[in-house]
Amino acid sequence: MKIALFGKSFSAERGPHVKQLIQSLTDAGVRLLFYKPFADLVSNHLSLPQLSETFSDHKDIRTGVDMLLSIGGDGTMLDTVPVVRDSGVPVLGINMGRMGFLSSIAKQEIELAVERITNGDYTIEERSLISLEQPEGMFDDLHVALNELSVFRHGTTSLIVINVFVDEVFVNAYWADGLLIATPTGSTAYSLSAGGPILTPDSAVFVITPIATHNLSVRPIVIPDKSLIRLRVTGRHTNYSLNLDSRSVIIDQSVDIIVKKAAFHVRLVKMEGKDFYATIREKLLWGIDIRN
Repeated sequence: MKIALFGKSFSAERGPHVKQLIQSLTDAGVRLLFYKPFADLVSNHLSLPQLSETFSDHKDIRTGVDMLLSIGGDGTMLDTVPVVRDSGVPVLGINMGRMGFLSSIAKQEIELAVERITNGDYTIEERSLISLEQPEGMFDDLHVALNELSVFRHGTTSLIVINVFVDEVFVNAYWADGLLIATPTGSTAYSLSAGGPILTPDSAVFVITPIATHNLSVRPIVIPDKSLIRLRVTGRHTNYSLNLDSRSVIIDQSVDIIVKKAAFHVRLVKMEGKDFYATIREKLLWGIDIRN
């Protein structure tokens, strides 16, 4: 079995957990493939296995890799999308952060997780992506997001106006700081903090969530993910920010934004006992009496 290890940062605090992960995988006879920038960070603190290899981009893991482990928080999980792309390589998150909706394996569960991985004791959950169809070339050759596409005012405190069309039917003109189009995965991220609903991962929908809307009667709306969504931004200033997850570009009002569901999915590893409802109960403290 060959597993790729991906991370974006490293600290002394994470050292013992990363060491435990590497040792557990090595002891289980797993061949390791490190993301080169992450290997450079780790090797300053820990000794890497002698037979380990490195990779630099998505081309290096398309064949021969059974799984990719994301070591970090949910932000690191989002950064795996440009790495796995449409390769079909399943991703499992080892949570070194705090919230961890996507990075489901806690630091204390590393040994158990490795045992289940090597025994094949897991399932695969397919997560839909959102795709920027127009304008082309704004994000090089990767124009998809796992959480959301968003537009936001740039360089001004003035509101922008986002005209939204779904399958060429006019929905609304949102006077707001910005607007999100979130996937079910993204419904527990930025969209949730902006007042959007929680969607189960297998929901075949997107949610349109305004950010700090001027009209308090405007609410998020859920639409089928087979819809074609078109955005036209207007306002006093010509430029605004267009974002795919954590990637961002500045764009002007001269072009419409066209969005639809991506043609492929990201495959996430799901361990027993890590169902979606249990995760939101734990992370959002549902059912916890905090009065004492």
